[in-house]
Amino acid sequence: MKTIVTLTLNPAIDGSCDAPRVRPTHKIRTTNTRYDPGGGGINVARVVKRFGGNVRAIYLAGGATGGVLDGLLDRDSIVRTRIDIAGHTRISQAVHELETGLEYRFVPDGPEVSESEWQACLAAMDGLDCNYLVLSGSLPRGVPVDFYARIVVQTGSDARIILDTSGPALRRTLEGGGIFLVKPSRGELELFADRKLTDDEALLQVARDIVASGMAVHVAVTLGHLGALLVSAEGELRLPAIAVDVRSAVGAGDSFLGAATHALASGQSIREAFRRGLAAGTAAVISPGTGLCQPTDVERLLGQIRP
Repeated sequence: MKTIVTLTLNPAIDGSCDAPRVRPTHKIRTTNTRYDPGGGGINVARVVKRFGGNVRAIYLAGGATGGVLDGLLDRDSIVRTRIDIAGHTRISQAVHELETGLEYRFVPDGPEVSESEWQACLAAMDGLDCNYLVLSGSLPRGVPVDFYARIVVQTGSDARIILDTSGPALRRTLEGGGIFLVKPSRGELELFADRKLTDDEALLQVARDIVASGMAVHVAVTLGHLGALLVSAEGELRLPAIAVDVRSAVGAGDSFLGAATHALASGQSIREAFRRGLAAGTAAVISPGTGLCQPTDVERLLGQIRP
């Protein structure tokens, strides 16, 4: 098993609960409350760990809530490296309304990171020893838009870079090249292309351009209930969604990326990693709250995907 490192610049303590009904003004009583360590790279690390992978999570954390995040990662036996910041680590909340089955998600923007703090993160990443480096999640306030691109340059060819971010950070990082796998959603790819992508051909063309220009070797586009598509120099693959009853949207993309990265680190092909990613993303949406995917569900759902 090759080694995997994930970087999370804007992690969160992810809370989830059930409520009979969400209404303004009224006190809303909740049940089934749980808390998990969250944020893009941390969620990827949680999934890789569940599959038995060799993974380390590097993250920024601070304030009173930073210690809570540390404790949740220790609870889940995630090997971790914390980079201290002054601001409080954010707390997100997902509320499942039992009366309607709807899910409400409250996601704060998180702390502002000073230049000395993000410079310390750059220094900590220098000379990193791993086979796969996952750069996943949003950039917190104060971090320059080219931060991930700097990490890619700093890493050089020492590790395969896997990218999952959005907006200007996605554009700037891709423009620098050197990405092994990028996983945008449809909306993220539309922002990158600066236009609506209304059908598969439009999506495929943007992904082909990313590959042809050398920005990324592989592009996996997640399409929610429409499935996912993969574009690389080796060919293209379109997989439909697996029909399931959706319970939560939390962590579906992170589960996709975690399972795909674990598969790649295990020596599997990009196509098999893509299939496993789709199964894991589906497994996440049938799990309530912040539970992410479970390996038993992933293996079961894999049998419903055509080879």
